[in-house]
Amino acid sequence: MKGIRGRTALVTGASTGIGQAIAVRLAREGAHVGINWVTHEGAAEETKERVAAFDRCAADIRRCDVNVALARADVSKEPEVRRMFDEIEAALGPVDTLVNNAGIQIESDSEALETEDFDRVLAVNLRGAFLCAREFLRRRLAAGEGGVILNVSSVHEVIPKPKFLGYSVSKGGLGNLTRTLALEYAGRGIRVNAIGPGATVTPINRSWVEDPGKRKMVESHIPMGRAAEAEEMAAVAAFLCSDEAAYVTGQTLFVDGGLTLYPDFRTAWSSE
Repeated sequence: MKGIRGRTALVTGASTGIGQAIAVRLAREGAHVGINWVTHEGAAEETKERVAAFDRCAADIRRCDVNVALARADVSKEPEVRRMFDEIEAALGPVDTLVNNAGIQIESDSEALETEDFDRVLAVNLRGAFLCAREFLRRRLAAGEGGVILNVSSVHEVIPKPKFLGYSVSKGGLGNLTRTLALEYAGRGIRVNAIGPGATVTPINRSWVEDPGKRKMVESHIPMGRAAEAEEMAAVAAFLCSDEAAYVTGQTLFVDGGLTLYPDFRTAWSSE
């Protein structure tokens, strides 16, 4: 795509899923790519799987004949965000494209949701995007250069997700973060957009992806009748990062097979 080759992109949460697919797609378009990852608390086997996925991502990018750098950092922590940018820029040069993809979700009935769990989801999904965007903006403005920020939101930016209150709130906030930054920095050459993935086959959705019955139920709500692949999200992300989208800012582009079209209203109805 026009304008990606030779750029330097930093993709947070890029060790697996949509983040991995975006990192690989940008590399295939000719961008140098910084891969952020963090080892989450949890079972050792989960950590092993995530690190293995991260290694595969790095290997794939190297086959694209571009430069790649790795930075382990928790994006919810300000000092680690600064260190991450320092490490990536020392290896690849100034970052001119930021993809805020890192995200987590915790399931709980809202009346039973622990405060620390609510706070943790917002810390990664929303505070993390803010911290990374702010660091990016400071560096680009100091250099007198423009750039691109792409936030990976969700259909749950606009569709409530019961039992995932922190996730829904974080994605609603991310939509407003996108629009506010886009308006504030449009005159200084910095575009800010988001993609809103629908149901996508990724490790974070393992609970329904690997269960045929649950997957059928999920896909029954999608007008196009199927879940997406991560590579389909990456294609749209690459477009919004490219010069093909040079006149697009402040938008969340929902990539959802029609999920945000109120599919339960596909049949004609009337209140009369």
